[in-house]
Amino acid sequence: MQRVVRARSTPGGSIGAGLVTLLGIAEGDTEADADRLAAKVARLRIFEGHDGKFDRSLLDVGGAALVVSQFTLIADTAKGNRPSFSRAARPEVAEPLYERFAAALRDLGVPVETGVFGARMQVELLNDGPVTIVLE
Repeated sequence: MQRVVRARSTPGGSIGAGLVTLLGIAEGDTEADADRLAAKVARLRIFEGHDGKFDRSLLDVGGAALVVSQFTLIADTAKGNRPSFSRAARPEVAEPLYERFAAALRDLGVPVETGVFGARMQVELLNDGPVTIVLE
């Protein structure tokens, strides 16, 4: 995920200040994983407070989330020069988990926009910091 001043997915939605979450779903990921990760994204303290320290969360600052499905995050590049995506969840498994993750964020009070699952998208963002965090 990346802390942003603003972001947009075409097709999809746009947000002001908040987080862009590029969500890769692997074989074996579960609804419980989606819920846990959404809670972590909403509460992770990566926004600066008055003293400049990372002590505020997405919920604390009233930020939004742009959630974009990205199976390429599951790439295995151990062999050769062509990435393998064999560990990525099949679309019929991944899409409901993607939707579950976005819904869990909304349930926590985060305004959420999404890309379009499975679509070729253009994602534009103005990174803030830059701050980029990998969560598993």
